[in-house]
Amino acid sequence: MGIKVAVIGGGSTYTPELVEGIGLRRDVLPVDEFVLHDIDEARLAVVGGLAERILGKLEFAGRFSVTTDRERAIDGADFVLVQLRVGGMAARLRDETIPLRFGRIGQETTGAGGFAKALRTIPVVLDIAADTARLAADGAWLLDFTNPSGVVTQALLDHGHRAIGLCNVPIGFQRQFAKRFGVAPERVQLEHVGLNHLSWERKVLVDGVDRLPEILSTDAEGIAAEVELPVDLLRLTGAIPSYYLRYYYLTGEVLREQQQGKPRAEEVMEIERGLLEMYADLQLDTKPKLLEERGGAFYSEASAMLIESLFADRGDVQVVNTRNVGAIPEIAADAVVEVACRIDRHGAHALPVDPLAPEMLGLVQQAKAYERLTVRAAVEGDRDLALKALIANPLVRDYAVAAPLLDALLTANRSLLPRFFPTG
Repeated sequence: MGIKVAVIGGGSTYTPELVEGIGLRRDVLPVDEFVLHDIDEARLAVVGGLAERILGKLEFAGRFSVTTDRERAIDGADFVLVQLRVGGMAARLRDETIPLRFGRIGQETTGAGGFAKALRTIPVVLDIAADTARLAADGAWLLDFTNPSGVVTQALLDHGHRAIGLCNVPIGFQRQFAKRFGVAPERVQLEHVGLNHLSWERKVLVDGVDRLPEILSTDAEGIAAEVELPVDLLRLTGAIPSYYLRYYYLTGEVLREQQQGKPRAEEVMEIERGLLEMYADLQLDTKPKLLEERGGAFYSEASAMLIESLFADRGDVQVVNTRNVGAIPEIAADAVVEVACRIDRHGAHALPVDPLAPEMLGLVQQAKAYERLTVRAAVEGDRDLALKALIANPLVRDYAVAAPLLDALLTANRSLLPRFFPTG
């Protein structure tokens, strides 16, 4: 019996990559219905058209459709993939620029910008999850690719939903190291530890042997350049931080770069305009190379692998966002963390790791406190909780900054925050 996959936010320019990733697994993933949903009908038609042509080229034998009716998309689905952006790119631009006025980093997933995005996103994703619980197939999974993925997944699991969060950073590292050692990716397992967009690679196991010491000995400079961090920092920590640690380790430097440079949102807007023009070409039936500049490398592989493993009960190891349940010592069992997990039909089972070094543990605990406060603030529409969350955020902290910054973020997002600004 086949399965139904519904993509909420199907008008995303990422969708062709996702569609290709699932289509290429047709021999092991029997998808007989694929539905894309979006609230933007015109954009959905363009992206959906390319998606249909890609599936046709891959000889997809199932039913494919697009719809603006979310309930119709979710009805009977076995997997509901959420990849939306509440407020679109205009909201992202505000996330990246408003914090700069207050001397704080502007970024769409971390700091004050990520906080604003979480406030907009969490209520919407929880509504989607409620529809999934009501309408989807028995045992359906909600897979969240929407940033900030770790915070959104925390909200989903705290509210009792059957959900897993996913990010492309870990699979990017895995593929990079597999290429370095000339082995198949499945032979590389990472000790990836931390939170979403706040994580470190502490082991790189190739056929069970840790090759990280070798990497740091022979190519620390190259790795440091890729994650844009000082090589001495990698040697000091004995780990490879994700690129996002740059916001925490080099805060002042990044802030100066942002104040002097062009917001990433403006660059992405230009890329998306070009992509949508290409997608509208009825002769195009493959994802264009320009999509690589959009970011999200290996996104399709990560998502398709997770769906396959949940469906086929594979029991393989993948890095996802799920409950800690004792995997990272000194972190609460119900905290959502990003670690290597055993994936089977019952979900993601976090694999135990050694304790975090004090400097890592302190940062993770502070960031998790911020995340929990943000979830509560988003759900309750509570300004006091929101202010506490910003004070707890390692990239904001200062009360004299947090209070006016919060006012600016709430005002700018007023139309997208009905729980903070109820009508009627």
